[in-house]
Amino acid sequence: MDAVGLLKEFCSAVERHDGPGLARLFTEDGVYHDVFYGAFKGHARIAELIDDRFFRTARDFRWDMFRPVTDGKTLYAYYTFSYISTLPEAKGKRVGFDGVSIMTLSDGKIAEYREVANAHHGLLDIGFAPERVAKLMAKEHAHIKARPEWERHRA
Repeated sequence: MDAVGLLKEFCSAVERHDGPGLARLFTEDGVYHDVFYGAFKGHARIAELIDDRFFRTARDFRWDMFRPVTDGKTLYAYYTFSYISTLPEAKGKRVGFDGVSIMTLSDGKIAEYREVANAHHGLLDIGFAPERVAKLMAKEHAHIKARPEWERHRA
């Protein structure tokens, strides 16, 4: 599958609430690093992320990926992502995020997915208090700074 087809199927699987369909795009030991829920490794856990976590407090997902760039080993794409939040404080509003997906590829499948997301504006759309948003941002900050790429910058 080419990069555009992979991205289209990735987004479509999430939108149609098809965790196993998304998981099939990953290698057997693939890892999906979600900005809110953390790391999910292997097909069963990736399917769980979509079917049990994403759809627990949301519905009517929309996910679009734009301007993919790949060298065959890594795939980058800008994305927009939104859903109707079913959390009480959201009052049924559509909330959205944007960011960049970063996928490590192996034999045409995703070995690792991670993202850099602008999550704060979506959380404010939901109706989260600024203090709650700050707490979530601090968690993501710690996760990012723990990555090996930040080693030289931590000293």
